Amino acid sequence: MLENLHRGLWPKTKTGDYSDVVVIDADGERLSWPDVSRFDENEMRDLMREIVNKIYTFLVKMDDPDFTAWRDFVRPQAEHWDKPKLDRTLMHFVEEYARVRRMPD
Repeated sequence: MLENLHRGLWPKTKTGDYSDVVVIDADGERLSWPDVSRFDENEMRDLMREIVNKIYTFLVKMDDPDFTAWRDFVRPQAEHWDKPKLDRTLMHFVEEYARVRRMPD
């Protein structure tokens, strides 16, 4: 899904920040490139569903021998990627939830 959203032509810019690029919509309105949404709500929904499904699949199948073998096979391809980081916002909510759970009734 993400590759489909990324596919297509990309405008050229001379300023480097795309402030010199405009989109003209069906009503003839000129929209600055930085203000234009790159995909619509349906595409966003489909992207989020795909991400959730992939994470769900990983969590459910991470102990499956075939999944583990595949994961180990593809792991070297990711060695050049940036090291992932824990999401601070999500961890804040996890920590807050844990703190509340430990509170006496």
